[in-house]
Amino acid sequence: MKDTAFTGIALRILSGLLFTGMALCVKMASGHAPLGQIVFARSFFALLPLVLFLWLRGEWPHGLATRRPFGHLLRSGLGAAGMFASFATLARLPVAEATMLAYLSPLFTAVIAAVFLSERLTQARVLGIGLGLLGVALATGPTILEGEGLADGQLVGYGLGVLTALLIALALIMVRRLSQTETAGSIAFYFILTSMAGGLATLPFGWVWTDGQTLLFLVLSGLFGGGAHIAMTLAFRYAEASRLAPFEYLALIWAVLADQILFATALPLTTLVAIGVILLASVLAASEGRRARKPS
Repeated sequence: MKDTAFTGIALRILSGLLFTGMALCVKMASGHAPLGQIVFARSFFALLPLVLFLWLRGEWPHGLATRRPFGHLLRSGLGAAGMFASFATLARLPVAEATMLAYLSPLFTAVIAAVFLSERLTQARVLGIGLGLLGVALATGPTILEGEGLADGQLVGYGLGVLTALLIALALIMVRRLSQTETAGSIAFYFILTSMAGGLATLPFGWVWTDGQTLLFLVLSGLFGGGAHIAMTLAFRYAEASRLAPFEYLALIWAVLADQILFATALPLTTLVAIGVILLASVLAASEGRRARKPS
């Protein structure tokens, strides 16, 4: 049993590393290719490992059958919009700050679930929401007060980061509902197809011929993203969600290290404090959600 849990933890850590690698590739490509082209490439090349994974599991193509096409359409549309917002955030902010804002999604999920799914909004969740708002204020406060963030797109990046977290939360609510009748492979597959279509729709607005290095980043963004999703899916086969949850937050550490090593980005003290506050808020929201799902 211990060996099985270790395998799950290793896969969850691997998925975090791969997601960070994807974010880095997107950031490196963002100055050389338009947003829609990056979304399309990330989705297209992620399709390759996903199809191979489904084929090896014996779920291709019958595992893609669905009884809820409109549910997939809504979930995939929210996810695709979240991908656009996420990549736009990465173009304007350091990887660590963009990742930090994405961790607001458990807080949004708690609020949305309380309002629309009649889930209980406990004291721990309220505290987590308050801490999350405090973290955002700490991260954005200096930029707003200095008045320089709007010129370089930093303030816009913060807004897009919060929007990303909201869209992720809405998409996860839909995943919860779809998972009752649909396979994980079908949910991921239709999301990728929708994201590809959204990216392809931007073709008339001006895609570019990329150099070899940018093309490599685009290919790797998809392969890393697809591999990360597979590793995360497999992790939950070997270990319980509550056992894996603490290792999810390691992704933020990889992002901070990547910013410092690859981009020589020195994060201000207020941002580092904000990262800690938002991490604490996310842990509260996620752990409370797990306790609520345990049978009494």
